[in-house]
Amino acid sequence: MDTKSHWEKVYTTKASTEVSWYQPQPQKSLEIIKGTGISHDAQIIDVGGGSSTLVDFLLDADFQNITVLDISAASLKNTQLRLGESANRVTWLEGDITETSLPAEFYDVWHDRAVFHFLTRPEDRAAYVHLARHALKPNGHIIVATFAPDGPTHCSGLEVARYDPEHLHGEFGEPFELVGSYHELHHTPFGTDQSFIYCYCKKR
Repeated sequence: MDTKSHWEKVYTTKASTEVSWYQPQPQKSLEIIKGTGISHDAQIIDVGGGSSTLVDFLLDADFQNITVLDISAASLKNTQLRLGESANRVTWLEGDITETSLPAEFYDVWHDRAVFHFLTRPEDRAAYVHLARHALKPNGHIIVATFAPDGPTHCSGLEVARYDPEHLHGEFGEPFELVGSYHELHHTPFGTDQSFIYCYCKKR
């Protein structure tokens, strides 16, 4: 099964609240995004955010230019239905982040919680980093969260990579400056815990 088919199956057989990475409120992501000091008209992209509630809270906080990108059409549709008329305030992109085209130096904030750690092939990680460099504005902010070294080795039936802050930042390297890193113990809907790390960098 190819990657897109895998994720379409996930989101057509499970509710968004039934996947292990579900968060009723993405508190750490919100804290970091708001802590960047961006204006409410800044361009924000949530990579792999098709089933995330982050878009709900960004809209509630009056951010006006939000893009949600996901490989799964089903996940995007489910979130659009949840948001109702508010979905019209969001730009929705369906695509694989390793193959997607995005405008140059367009986004002020790039956010990704739990996509990058699924990229176990070096060429996929290189494509991701190249696109992030291309699409972020100078002095733009990038927030990437992955499983920590003591996190799961597999998720949704797929092998994942685990990172500490140094190695995650090392995947991005120049021109990204590490501003901060944070640990989060995520409580899954199934009553288990998953260890995440967040890296927050600025594009020089």
